[in-house]
Amino acid sequence: MRNLIKIFSVLSLLGFYNIDAQQVVKKDTLGGTELIMSMDPKIDAALGSLEDKCSRVASNNNTKDNDEDTYTKPTKIYVPNRELTNAEICRKNPRILGYKIQITTVKSNEEANEVKAYFRRRFPNLKVETDASLRPNYKILAGSYFTKQSAAGDLSKIREYFKSAIAVQYRVFCAEAK
Repeated sequence: MRNLIKIFSVLSLLGFYNIDAQQVVKKDTLGGTELIMSMDPKIDAALGSLEDKCSRVASNNNTKDNDEDTYTKPTKIYVPNRELTNAEICRKNPRILGYKIQITTVKSNEEANEVKAYFRRRFPNLKVETDASLRPNYKILAGSYFTKQSAAGDLSKIREYFKSAIAVQYRVFCAEAK
């Protein structure tokens, strides 16, 4: 009998919870997309009144029609649904996470300079640099690319001379990247 009472009380509690909740559809203020939420009607009404107060206060500070109580809603900000171009990305952040081609890793600075000189003779149009963050090892890096796919063309040419060359993620200057 006790188990029956426990089961009935749990089911009735869950039943009341589901009865009070309702699905509410709201519009996103920036993108205008629909948001579907489940909430209590009282909470929905409270949120609605807060949103109305906020819109009245915002428009009260911006526009007021000759001391009348008529207020307009603030203008919406529309966000474009397209990918940003490389120029737009570069304007916001001059140094981004892109790709470089790691030619090889050597043990000394002298070896690194020899490899760089050999690389410059073979590929004069690609910038080559040394990364000494793994001392005593030195990484030789070439080029700057936005994506791994854009590095693939140069990588295939470089692999003719350096078999161990790979494209690695690296911080690149946006103006130099391809």
